[in-house]
Amino acid sequence: MAAITETAAAVMAVLVQVWNLVRVTLVVPLLRLAIFLSLMMTVMILVEKVFVGMVSLTVRIIRLKPEKRYRWEPMRPDLETGNLAYPMVLIQIPMYNEKEVYKLSIGAACSLDWPSDRMIIQVLDDSTDPIVKDLVELECQKWKSNGVKITYEVRDNRQGYKAGALKEGMKYDYVQECDYVAMFDADFQPESDFLLRTIPFLVYNPDIALVQARWKFVNADECMMTRIQEMSLDYHFKIEQEAGSSTFAFFGFNGGWKDRTTVEDMDLAVRAGLKGWKFVYVGDVHVKSELPSTFKAYRYQQHRWSCGPANLFKKMAMEIVTNENVSMWKKFHLLYSFFFVGKIVAHTVTFIFYCIVIPVSVIVPEVEIPQWGVVYVPTLITFCKAFGTPSSIHLVIFWLLFENVMSLHRIKAALTGLLDAGRVNEWIVTEKLGDAHKPKNTDNFQDSSNIQPLINKPKKTQTNIWQRFYFSEIWIGLFMLSCGCFDLATRQQGYFIYLFLQGFAFLFIGFGYVGTYVPGS
Repeated sequence: MAAITETAAAVMAVLVQVWNLVRVTLVVPLLRLAIFLSLMMTVMILVEKVFVGMVSLTVRIIRLKPEKRYRWEPMRPDLETGNLAYPMVLIQIPMYNEKEVYKLSIGAACSLDWPSDRMIIQVLDDSTDPIVKDLVELECQKWKSNGVKITYEVRDNRQGYKAGALKEGMKYDYVQECDYVAMFDADFQPESDFLLRTIPFLVYNPDIALVQARWKFVNADECMMTRIQEMSLDYHFKIEQEAGSSTFAFFGFNGGWKDRTTVEDMDLAVRAGLKGWKFVYVGDVHVKSELPSTFKAYRYQQHRWSCGPANLFKKMAMEIVTNENVSMWKKFHLLYSFFFVGKIVAHTVTFIFYCIVIPVSVIVPEVEIPQWGVVYVPTLITFCKAFGTPSSIHLVIFWLLFENVMSLHRIKAALTGLLDAGRVNEWIVTEKLGDAHKPKNTDNFQDSSNIQPLINKPKKTQTNIWQRFYFSEIWIGLFMLSCGCFDLATRQQGYFIYLFLQGFAFLFIGFGYVGTYVPGS
């Protein structure tokens, strides 16, 4: 027995020596490099957030609305030509098995305040479910019988996914009659005056190619996950989109289409921007939409939103550099701010620094992270983003922990896009539940109390917990908890507080206790 104990002690001593050697010669230099790069990227993000925040605040203080920066006049019928004074507008609604929301989106588009003879609604149905196709077609026929110019178009394949459907829709002869195109996703419900408030920018300003409205969410109060999404997206629209529109007349369009990536809207926006066209964001115009309320749906959506931009960056970087139609300042904005910092650095530093570097530094005593880099700068970045939704600022800790968990999937997706590998062209339509949630009282939306949900509200419980396990989150959660325990037991640097919170957040999400649960989803 004594011999076995001595052998075990000898083996342990050798392992400790090997670890010390590897730590000093390999781990420490790599970790110091990772810390340096992470701190540098963190500062880059802070500068970017402060800049867009100051621009947005300035625009708000001096009330520099788009109507002041560009010519805008209300659309009215002409005494001689009547409704011909209104330009012809094509409204495209791409769909794919949208049984829960098709009535809402088609109904909202058909109810727009615009002369019915100056508007064509085009429902592009790629549904593979024959029952859903029949329902959508019947809905189109119902509105057509009421005098609405609406067409129901299908194709025999899904090549190019949504971009392919939109591109195919532009080939019909009646499209040649149209002057402008409005595009709404299948869950979008524009306000009735949407065209009246946006089309004048295009009519009276020939250098404007695109007008973007602000998304508002009908199910933001569904669960904690949707509240957190609302915080992130409100910052994106209120701050980032406003700043991009006010300074560079460019921002990522949310909606000739190309199907080379899974972000056909951003692809179109970048190509139009490189042609010298201007974009306008009109934050006072709202379009209701639905947030994914299941974690599975949200993961798929975030994969597409992270992989697509990275892939587009790879494919268009040289095209941007060599473009002769835009200024160097705009090229810099596109390459550095929009793509590199916004789509690559943000995902990279969030996961590498907060979920890998900080935990590992706990078990490597030779390495220390300066307090300004681990506390002050991240805190400033967090509050810069949290002010997009002041009513939810009390949720900022939960938002921060959740965003760090999601950074795992975003960095994987961004790497997939940069390497053009694996799931780079994966397109899974975001699951929509179609619940008829009332908007907040502060929104000037029409009363939606008469709208009935097409499926029952999902329960937040489940019978088979194994269906909700996400093992990558579980393993990282256990890793962070282990590092937290090590810090608490040995060094006591204070990191254990963060590591415990973040580790439990990974586990909480890994075991499926986030969002709603829909059986079979």
